Amino acid sequence: MKSEFTAIIEPAPEGGYWAICPEVPGANGQGETLEETRQSLVEAIELMGDDFH
Repeated sequence: MKSEFTAIIEPAPEGGYWAICPEVPGANGQGETLEETRQSLVEAIELMGDDFH
């Protein structure tokens, strides 16, 4: 089953991007590009998956 989550991605002051997912407290990601940042957040959500199912 595929779930959809909100991703808030913003530029990081030091360069690159950071991301959070409001539906999964504690899930965050970072990367040099938007795609790297999105994938980092997806991985964080997957790792925390058991905590919110």
